[in-house]
Amino acid sequence: MSQAVAPPPVAADERLARSSPLRRMLGRPELGALLGAVAVFAFFSVVADAFLQAGSFSTVLYASSTFGIMAVGVSLLMIGGEFDLSAGVMVTTSALIASLVSYQLTLNVWAGVAISLVLTLALGLLNGVLYVRTGLPSFIITLATFFMLAGANLGVTKAITGNVATDSIRDMDGFSSARAVFASDVDLAGVNVNITVFWWILLVAAATWLLLRTRTGNWIFASGGAAASARAVGVPVDRTKIGLFMGVAFCAWVSGMHLLFAFASVQSGEGVGNEFFFIICAVIGGCLLTGGYGSAVGAAIGAFIFGMTNKGIVYAEWNPDWFKFFLGAMLLIATVVNLVVRRRVEDSR
Repeated sequence: MSQAVAPPPVAADERLARSSPLRRMLGRPELGALLGAVAVFAFFSVVADAFLQAGSFSTVLYASSTFGIMAVGVSLLMIGGEFDLSAGVMVTTSALIASLVSYQLTLNVWAGVAISLVLTLALGLLNGVLYVRTGLPSFIITLATFFMLAGANLGVTKAITGNVATDSIRDMDGFSSARAVFASDVDLAGVNVNITVFWWILLVAAATWLLLRTRTGNWIFASGGAAASARAVGVPVDRTKIGLFMGVAFCAWVSGMHLLFAFASVQSGEGVGNEFFFIICAVIGGCLLTGGYGSAVGAAIGAFIFGMTNKGIVYAEWNPDWFKFFLGAMLLIATVVNLVVRRRVEDSR
């Protein structure tokens, strides 16, 4: 009788293999930013005596939130594989719309706020549709939008008001309640924290839930990582990317309303160049320029690094001209750390 031959061992499916908590942590996109944030916090805590004071730290959080709100939308768009270079001036556009409509038509400012929301979302929709229909890189589409909005902001404002800034809406109906929503301070244990910090936290939480707990989040990662493959398995890539452009527009509207109700009038030339800061926050937070990888939490940490560096230099009484140097250094270090960590995690699999 012949002996039965045992079947060859079946290799375990690597998708079912359990990874250690350490490996999962090392694979998170925000790890490099978190390490960088700890280092920056420790550094300025030592060199700037005022940095750890409650009032000073509240200012750091405020500076972080003003860029962090936009970094949320920009990070999701980058995970989806695209850029929006019109994001900075779109903030100003949304504020100008609300201000000009309210003042010129003598409406309650909440009417201007609502009209601004609709038109700002329409701008995001326009960016998305132009990208999908033309097939041109989002860099080119939104660069064109950037120039058009920058010109329209200045031209329309001067044509209507005769000045480069809008008229103050401080005395108009609805201003106080709108300011309470978009630009007020909240007292926490004797420390004034601007409401933008809470908007920031809310948007980060919503974006994180969207990315990690919904089918739309899977679509975003798939659209940015391999759009052609995603289409082949039924992912609505075009619709997803249009939605992401509109998400950036929504964040621009929130930031624009803060800008308007914090100062009651708007300078038409504001916002130019800020789009690069939003992208820097997202990249420091672990978003890849190639798409398909990143997190909203990482972008929030990147914005926090931005705020700490911005205000830490002032508290340390250094020449603020060095701010961009330190920001560039943080960008380079965080990017390299993310690259090294990802390669080691991939090599260990």
